[in-house]
Amino acid sequence: MSPSSLRVGLDLDGSLESLGDSMTDLANALDATGECHLVRFRTQRNSKAPNETKVALRALWAPLWRRGLGRPIDVMLAPLDVIHVAGLATPPTREVPIVISVDDLRPLREETRTHLRVNQLRRAVAHGALLVASSATASHEVLDVLQVQRNRVVVVPPAVPNVELTTRGEDLVVNVTGLTDRFLAIAPDLVRFAASRATRVVALASVEAGQRIKAAAPDVTVRARRDARDALANAAVVIHISDGARFPSFAIAALAAGVPTIARSTRINRELLDGATALAGSDDEVVATLEVVWSDGARRAIMVGAGRARALDFAPATAARAYLSLYRDVVRGWSS
Repeated sequence: MSPSSLRVGLDLDGSLESLGDSMTDLANALDATGECHLVRFRTQRNSKAPNETKVALRALWAPLWRRGLGRPIDVMLAPLDVIHVAGLATPPTREVPIVISVDDLRPLREETRTHLRVNQLRRAVAHGALLVASSATASHEVLDVLQVQRNRVVVVPPAVPNVELTTRGEDLVVNVTGLTDRFLAIAPDLVRFAASRATRVVALASVEAGQRIKAAAPDVTVRARRDARDALANAAVVIHISDGARFPSFAIAALAAGVPTIARSTRINRELLDGATALAGSDDEVVATLEVVWSDGARRAIMVGAGRARALDFAPATAARAYLSLYRDVVRGWSS
């Protein structure tokens, strides 16, 4: 198979990030390689652009695809060698291998586990699907929950959308994903610190978490996740507070923007962010580290350089290369 003859179907209704549409970023980067013929389609929404293939009767089949059932998707598209999906839909295929990115671990965790998602993914693997975790840490969790063979889960980080370099940020921006109580515990210290620097604390949070933060910490400015790009453009330091259920795209985007970033020293953060961020062992250490990162010009310069270098590992072009390699491996394994 010549590089340009690889035919890839990519579902754009996949992993959508607050900083942008990561699946479209991946699609554009795949096209830019010139090493595959890409068919863009959507399983959950109507096609939006002229270069997207319309799936006939999509609305009819979409509910079943969310259960891994329904009409095989490959018979509804042009001839393909491999199909890649990353969202809630895991449609079956008849003759084409399918790759499923599992970027969100929340449905697989005990406190939010739904039999729908667990059984959906198990059913897909039983029919030959390959699951793609966003990190080695995430892959261990996927294997532990789904109890599938180890060779059915591989690791490829998703594409982190490109962002502009932040040059005159002043805010202390805190990305809160899943650990609202932990943020609220340190919010008073962060507010006092920000006030001493004549700036403010900006929390990026979901609607539910934002309501809690507004009620418990009124001196914190709460912004919706859709404002993530604008918040990053005004950040002097980013603090990443997460339960690890999702790939830390915002933290990596902060590195790409040249914003020094602080995170807890968790397993996933050590895997992905160590050496490029300031990792703190406890909540108290987060606040102490902030003092240094904010004020020490030499430390900031080192962190900016290391962060921008690390962010290249997760750029759309890098993700496209990794996925192309995976697609080829899947096609070879399927046909052998």
